[in-house]
Amino acid sequence: MALLVAGELIDSERWAGTLEALIATPASFALVITGRIAAVTLVSLVAFAETWVVAWAVFGIAVAVPHPALLLLTVVVTAVAMAGTASMMSAVFVLARSARIFQNSLSYPFYVLGGVLVPVALLPGWLQPLTRVVFLSWSADLLRDSLSAAPIADPTLRLAAVLGLGATGLGAGIFLLRRVLVRVRALGTLTYA
Repeated sequence: MALLVAGELIDSERWAGTLEALIATPASFALVITGRIAAVTLVSLVAFAETWVVAWAVFGIAVAVPHPALLLLTVVVTAVAMAGTASMMSAVFVLARSARIFQNSLSYPFYVLGGVLVPVALLPGWLQPLTRVVFLSWSADLLRDSLSAAPIADPTLRLAAVLGLGATGLGAGIFLLRRVLVRVRALGTLTYA
């Protein structure tokens, strides 16, 4: 959701002709965009809970959660990390004439490297080391482990990895957005006109 929102924010502001005004305000563009992405991402967590309710109410499937506190904490930490990482993608979206192309192209590799579509252990051996720099791989492992009755190894360290990689994405996003804004201002390519 965060990747889609990041692209839509830039595209909708650009098409409405308000991107220039947003950038011209004294507030940091990167922090405004990240805040908007975070707000939508956190609200979208309602869909996560809704899925569990529908599975139970409609299909009669009650998913046992042996570690509910870890599950909840992992979901929240993942949402925060996703908002930070999506801000990094916003820099690409500002440079592109259409963010939708990149939204659709970048999400799938991110999900594969994150171990969401396929567990990391099933990926080719040469690709597995790359997954550890994608916070979503840590999150996916923690979410799977929180649904297992077995004790969870190093949950604090693993949550810290998710937060650390998310913070790195946020830092990179702020840096890249500042650099991109300097470039588009110098070239005069912020708008379509």
